[in-house]
Amino acid sequence: MTAAMAEILIVWFAALLLGLPLFASMGLAAFAFVVINGMPVDIVPQKIAQAANSFPILAAPLFILMGNIMNSAGITDRIFTFARACVGWLRGGLCHANILASVIFAGMSGSAVADAGGVGSLEIKAMRQEGYDPETAAAITAASATIGPIIPPSLPMVIYGVSADVSIGGLFLAGVIPGLLMALALSAMVTVVATRRAMPRHPFEGVKALAVAYRRAHWALMTPVILFGGMMSGIMTPTEAAAVASVYALFLGLVVYRDFDLRQLPRIIVDTVETTGIVLALVMTAAALAWCLSISRIPQTLGPLIIEAVGDPLVFLFVVNLLLLLVGCVMEALAAMLILIPILVPIAGQFGIDPLQFGLIFVLNLMIGTITPPVGVVLFVTARIANIRFEAMSRAIVPWMLPLAAVLLAATFWPPLTTWLPALVLTR
Repeated sequence: MTAAMAEILIVWFAALLLGLPLFASMGLAAFAFVVINGMPVDIVPQKIAQAANSFPILAAPLFILMGNIMNSAGITDRIFTFARACVGWLRGGLCHANILASVIFAGMSGSAVADAGGVGSLEIKAMRQEGYDPETAAAITAASATIGPIIPPSLPMVIYGVSADVSIGGLFLAGVIPGLLMALALSAMVTVVATRRAMPRHPFEGVKALAVAYRRAHWALMTPVILFGGMMSGIMTPTEAAAVASVYALFLGLVVYRDFDLRQLPRIIVDTVETTGIVLALVMTAAALAWCLSISRIPQTLGPLIIEAVGDPLVFLFVVNLLLLLVGCVMEALAAMLILIPILVPIAGQFGIDPLQFGLIFVLNLMIGTITPPVGVVLFVTARIANIRFEAMSRAIVPWMLPLAAVLLAATFWPPLTTWLPALVLTR
């Protein structure tokens, strides 16, 4: 086991030090392993092809396409206007609207970066015009964007489900309650901060203004209802729901709102293909490397050792939380997921931890990592939108990580938070 791990790690890190992309370094490590152990080299391309030949993985490019269309069709503006009409009258109203808009958009895009880059640009602009300092506007936008991959649909949940062989529908359901709790926790933090800083509030504009904002956003707000209702009723699989969502987003932009120009479609498709290519390259080469780890019996060997050393499932989950939070500080979430799933998931299974609970904890940790310096990609996006220095962004985000950490701890130590809804719906 030690020799096999050494072979993989030496080639892997050597490739990374040479500046090769992560997918290339993982592929080279897999090739090196089979060559050194006298196996046919065509095993690696076969494993790569098998990983791509997956129906659930088709959901990834479709959700990416839907998010790109939503951002280009003016739908995000309608969502934020509706959120502001709902909660803008509270103290720190635009902060609350920021969070509510992220919850709504989470049911469409499933991506933290898409949330920060789409709705986030509108939110930060509106908040700065109201007199909020740019650091606070950017920090709340970044923190609320982490809700996107937790509330279904979720691109990271799709990748996790495919890589760990866990029900994607079950993972989607497992994220509903924690995602809503993240929003409530952030709103509670806003209430405390807004009172202390005397943040602005607007008078309630009346039921008529709220109704107008709802009518403008009605068909956009139906997107999560169609997706979630279709999946939970059994009419659509997550992959089919992603396809329906893409068509629906195009329909909204072209027919209902008429804010989408067909001339934008080629650029959107190219952007989607580029993003999908990066995701699939990582998923496929990670699958080949995971196979090498599996036949080396590294997870099977490490499992008993960790069980003996840790002894308790809760202690193991606490250690995993610390590990993933640290990894999230220095590694992009998708890469960390693909590297650590083959190692940690089998061990969690030996501890008897529910796979849906572990999946939610895994993804939530890495989403918090997206707003943790020095490699937090959502921090970079929001800092650029707000036109502030990354160092200032890194300081401003710290208080807003506390509510998210509280939800993570609750999901860790109280399994029903993630398992109750899947058990209720999927056992019917």
